[in-house]
Amino acid sequence: MDEIRGDEIRGKAEGTAPVPLSVLDLVTVGQGGTASQALRTGVEIAQLAERRGFHRYWVAEHHSMPGVASSSPAVILAHTAAHTERIRLGSGGVMLPNHAPLVIAEQFGTLEAMAPGRVDLGLGRAPGTDGATAAALRRTERLNEGADDFPQQLAELTRFLDDDFPDGHPYARIHAVPGPVQATAEGGVQSPARPPLWLLGSSGFSARLAGVLGLPFAFAHHFSAQNTIPALELYRESFRPSAVLDAPYSLIGVAALAAEDEREARRQVLTGALSMLRLRSGRPGLVPTPEEAEAYAFTPMEREFVDSWLVNIVHGTADEVRTGLDDLAKRTGADELMITANAHGGEARLRSYGLIADAYGLPGA
Repeated sequence: MDEIRGDEIRGKAEGTAPVPLSVLDLVTVGQGGTASQALRTGVEIAQLAERRGFHRYWVAEHHSMPGVASSSPAVILAHTAAHTERIRLGSGGVMLPNHAPLVIAEQFGTLEAMAPGRVDLGLGRAPGTDGATAAALRRTERLNEGADDFPQQLAELTRFLDDDFPDGHPYARIHAVPGPVQATAEGGVQSPARPPLWLLGSSGFSARLAGVLGLPFAFAHHFSAQNTIPALELYRESFRPSAVLDAPYSLIGVAALAAEDEREARRQVLTGALSMLRLRSGRPGLVPTPEEAEAYAFTPMEREFVDSWLVNIVHGTADEVRTGLDDLAKRTGADELMITANAHGGEARLRSYGLIADAYGLPGA
């Protein structure tokens, strides 16, 4: 295995934060806004996160969702790398069954060459979309096959990243470039390092697999909160030391939004809740404005969904959000919190990350 150091995985808590803080960006597009504006906001969030001491900035692969402009994580990360200098950049995640492993190895090898030593490759096995779109992406109707083959796809991707297929393997003479092969070629000076792999999950499957392989694990608490503690416990119980990690390391995705007062925070998170309601009802669209969300006539069943969704979003004033995040870190034992702030406008999201940074006394104020 090529060089991956534990310090490329483990973060450092800044200020008074209980654990390292990071950012997950869905590059959301609100009503009245464009994808171009959303992508510019994403860069601004990454720059703010870098300036204020957040450990990493990740983007998540989604498809066929008008309100989410992150269908191509590698493209977004390349753009973000050109506008940042130090913060770790990664996928939270790339949905591996949607792609040939060689393609992902090439894309993230390219990113590693662009931003050496600060690229993470987070991998999920869900499609990141509905079944019909997944079939179009994968050019097959056998969608379960892709998920069931995830361990084999992961092993193949790892071989491409490490350039170590055994002699006699059909892919032994195939190399992911940029990659380690350039270090062994005559006159080669390419760094043999490659992005560390993370497994992402919202249930126990990837938690167990990450533990068995000795990889870091990221759990989607922001939309599967009821499974968080069981999945993290399974990960820790399954963990086997590896060349990557000598002890478990987990982060959880957390939906959190801070504002100057509790009412404004509630207005902002309600836009994301209504957007999710429409998505779950088969009516995906742009993120609604706070005014539309407040005026929306929820049915009793819709109100029940929204209330249950909002329970798992840490929101309020900066102090209230800090208290909520502190409690979550303590309850789950997560080694890192990755905050996603979903709201209609970029200004509200940027303001939220700044307020959270202030609440913890992070540097760069």
